[in-house]
Amino acid sequence: MTATTHSTASAGPTPHMSGNFAPVGDELTVHDLPVTGEIPPELRGWYLRNGPNPQDAASAHWFFGDGMVHGVRLEDGRATSYRNRWVRTSTFTDGARIHDERGNADFTASVANTHVVRHAGRTLALVESSFPYELDSRPGHEWGTVGPYDFGGRLTTAMTAHPKTCPATGELHFFGYGGYRPPYLTYHRADAAGELTVSRPIDVPAHTMMHDFHLTAAHVVFMDLPVVFDLETARRPGAGLPYRWAPGYGARLGILRRDDPHGRIRWLEIDPCYVFHSLNAHDEGADRIVLYVARYARWADDGKPSGPAALWRWTVDLAAGTVAEEQMDDRPGEFPRTDDRLAGLAARYGHVTTGRSPGGSSAPGALTRYDLRTGASTSHEFAPGRTPGEAVFAPADDRPGGPGWLITYVHDAATDTSDLVILDADRLAAPPIATVRLPRRVPFGFHGNWLPDVADAPRPGAHAPA
Repeated sequence: MTATTHSTASAGPTPHMSGNFAPVGDELTVHDLPVTGEIPPELRGWYLRNGPNPQDAASAHWFFGDGMVHGVRLEDGRATSYRNRWVRTSTFTDGARIHDERGNADFTASVANTHVVRHAGRTLALVESSFPYELDSRPGHEWGTVGPYDFGGRLTTAMTAHPKTCPATGELHFFGYGGYRPPYLTYHRADAAGELTVSRPIDVPAHTMMHDFHLTAAHVVFMDLPVVFDLETARRPGAGLPYRWAPGYGARLGILRRDDPHGRIRWLEIDPCYVFHSLNAHDEGADRIVLYVARYARWADDGKPSGPAALWRWTVDLAAGTVAEEQMDDRPGEFPRTDDRLAGLAARYGHVTTGRSPGGSSAPGALTRYDLRTGASTSHEFAPGRTPGEAVFAPADDRPGGPGWLITYVHDAATDTSDLVILDADRLAAPPIATVRLPRRVPFGFHGNWLPDVADAPRPGAHAPA
């Protein structure tokens, strides 16, 4: 075992710095992890997940901590290694700030704590306020920081933490939002080779917190929702998340045709609500779009959603200019995921996590698989005190929508330890097919991906900006 240590102070008493939300204080590389059950030999690659882990063990909000990537490598039926690494952004190393006193932005200033994705051979750590940070994927160097990545100088806004890859074209669709001045929203598109080909400003009335969006085969759909930037809060040190609930702003969906990326945005009103995460979306004929979201009824005054999210379906009728809104379940659930090879297509299954947020529900930990055609669902209920994070789908073969596994980190409150758990997606209620005991507690975090080995993926290096 090799370990690199970064000293941290003891965690504070606030909910997002307590229990398994508290950061860990070092970086480890550990080989040959103990396994209960059998890891499918088809799983050859890395499971990575990002999340906030403030290096000084202090932050004003859960969303603000420095990013730390936790990864487990699987190959030949073994868990061959675990690595965790801070993303060494300029904020981490030099204390850089995104905005100066005049509101000018430095998008290389980042905590890079929300997601980790792969596109055009690059592994990118993302947070929605800044540029991506590229991570090293070379064997023996995994998940060290290469540096900020701005698509060869063409990206001039922040980048969402929830880009979408089109399975037909390989294009990466994303957006940037925020800032003290218009444009508050810009839509971007990069081709399969990683070249930024579209950057189109979109006129919206205010800076709202637009965490996610939707992609279909024919459309891009933006969610302009009434959680509005509050400059007064932003200027108060340590004040927390600088957004407030403003139902008078209204709520609407903006629909853009993919074949006309600089064309008209069509806006359709919906009931005021908030959505962090979309599950998936698809077209139904020429005039209907079906969207699945984890929907919150409103935003509370303390800078976080009021009550848990639940799975909803929105059906857009473009001919009538209406949106039908339907709650699919009343059980709490977040971090929705599907088979990413069906992003923007009519995927049959979606998976939702019932876990924990700071100061949130203490509902038992579970993963739920929804049949989006029939409305039926199956759940894996974890033992008391065992809490899963977001579960990602790892396919068993080349058939999109075919068999596969759900992979997630699970925290055990009784032992204050964490496991990597692998479940059969088609037999979700069954016991795990494999449980990997990790050498350290993995704090609750945000998003990640299964990154299977790709023999011809280019290596990072001089292509990243200094």
